[in-house]
Amino acid sequence: MIALIVRRAFELIFLLFGISFLVFSSMHIAPGDPASMIGGPTATESDLAAIRTNLGLDDPFLVQYGRYVKDAVQGDFGYSYQTKQPVSEAIAVRFPNTLKLAVASMIIAIIIGISAGLISALRHNSWLDVSSTTFALAGISIPNFWLGALLILVFAVNFQILPVGGLSSPFYTWQGIKELILPAITLGTGSAAMIARMTRSSMLEVIRADYVRTARAKGVKERNVIWIHTLKNAMIPVITVIGLNFGFLLGGTIITEKVFAINGIGRLMIDAIASRDFPMVQGSVLLVATLFVIVNLIVDIIYTFIDPRIKYD
Repeated sequence: MIALIVRRAFELIFLLFGISFLVFSSMHIAPGDPASMIGGPTATESDLAAIRTNLGLDDPFLVQYGRYVKDAVQGDFGYSYQTKQPVSEAIAVRFPNTLKLAVASMIIAIIIGISAGLISALRHNSWLDVSSTTFALAGISIPNFWLGALLILVFAVNFQILPVGGLSSPFYTWQGIKELILPAITLGTGSAAMIARMTRSSMLEVIRADYVRTARAKGVKERNVIWIHTLKNAMIPVITVIGLNFGFLLGGTIITEKVFAINGIGRLMIDAIASRDFPMVQGSVLLVATLFVIVNLIVDIIYTFIDPRIKYD
């Protein structure tokens, strides 16, 4: 296990170097000039040249990239071109909102998805199976922006029992929970549908295995057959789907954050890309990449607890 963690740490270092180079390159290749964004329409050519010199944008590409890497290794990700705020400080302010939303969405997705998939597999070809499959298809097909707008219209505008948007209250307060309900349902529906489909297919595969039939033939209680012999062995692909979805959610829930006016990482990246804010985009993408690798490492560790046969040499 320690060897796995060390190996992933080295992989993370090389991955971050590669991603930083790709993002740095793409931002410089893409059309648009940060100096023009900063100077505005009234800036003269001499003003723009002074801005580029001040920001180091007139240096060769490799010089700019080397300077960025040198500062990033020391924990300095630069300052935002637009707000003059340190990138790390801006991310630290926005990331808790994305984290709260991602965790709440995954809790809803796991509860609904695993329950629906389990019921569907145990009642194969029944009306419950058909209902669960229909739910999964609808959950994957419905766009987040449409579902979010519909939930706002019904529960915030018509019934006025939940707030329209924003995440300004602490999550452990009743108001904070109310603020999370609608965006978490909006974001968790698609993940719940994917988890339900994966749980159903994995359960149907395992439930026909020889050892399950043997356990039933030996007189093991059906409850133990389902929860110990079947579900536990069917959870490996389900855990994989959960880990991937959670990693994507931590990377920024752009559409949902826009619909519910949540100041998270997704909105931060979109605004930074639109304004050609190089340091903010680069810092945000590096954070996303780091979180994705960490989540996948946690998933690999969970594998060994679910299935002792899995070993990492």
